[in-house]
Amino acid sequence: MAFADNKLVSYVRESREELKKVVWPTRRQATNHTLIVIGVSIFVAIFLGVVDYFLNDILEVIIQ
Repeated sequence: MAFADNKLVSYVRESREELKKVVWPTRRQATNHTLIVIGVSIFVAIFLGVVDYFLNDILEVIIQ
C-alpha cells in the first residue's frame, strides 16, 4: 500500500508543479474567447436550422 501512496503523492506533487507553468488567460481574454464560442455556436445553430428546413422541404417534394 505504501508504494501506491508514493505514486499518488508523486502524481499530486508533479501535477502542482505543472500547473505552476501554465499561462492562464486574463479575464478579458477569457471573456473574448467565451463570446467568440457563443457567437460561433449561435451561427452554426442558425445555419444548420436553415439547411434542415430546406432539406426537409426538398424531401417533402421528392416524397409527394
